[in-house]
Amino acid sequence: MPHLTCVGHTRAELNEVADQLHTGGYRNIMTLRGDPPKGQTEFVPDKDGLRYASDLVALLKTRHADFCLGVGGYPEKHPEAPSLDVDLDNLKRKVDAGAAFITTQLFFDNAVYYRFVEQCRARGITVPIVPGIMPVLSLKQVKRFTEMCGAHLPEKLIKRLEAAGEHPEIVETIGNEWAVTQIRDLLAHDAPGYHLYIMNRAKSALALAAGLAA
Repeated sequence: MPHLTCVGHTRAELNEVADQLHTGGYRNIMTLRGDPPKGQTEFVPDKDGLRYASDLVALLKTRHADFCLGVGGYPEKHPEAPSLDVDLDNLKRKVDAGAAFITTQLFFDNAVYYRFVEQCRARGITVPIVPGIMPVLSLKQVKRFTEMCGAHLPEKLIKRLEAAGEHPEIVETIGNEWAVTQIRDLLAHDAPGYHLYIMNRAKSALALAAGLAA
């Protein structure tokens, strides 16, 4: 599924990319605002560009109505949002603009996802909400990612990773076991599938798939 962001694009360029994707046969697109370019701390839209993912969703649906568009959701609030209520309002705006499903930012406590789904439903957001899971490959890496996206790292998981020390194979096993447990519980509670954040580490994804099939 192609990912398309607002970063560094004018409206005309985004329309051109949309046309290229449509001509190429793509109908599913992950639609994101995107992060600020490296070295910048604040997102600044390109001249005649788009500031919000909701604007990108609206542009794409206007250009090609048969696009199926996904958007991101933050179970523990987007780091830039002043409050969870504001963040949920922004998410509703993306769905109202034409998004067909939501994929969440990573989380390590399923209670966070279940609460988020309830909050979305209470807001009138009825589209599928796909949970995003990241198998831990190192304690340093996961701490960096959770700090960036505002996700909570359970103390129980931290202690297990710390106990593994400098043994990457043990850390990876712990990360996969935690992810497998999360996914099995999510599917048992009717989650509409799951999305893996694997950071281009195919080996981890294959090990996780094998664990789920066991």
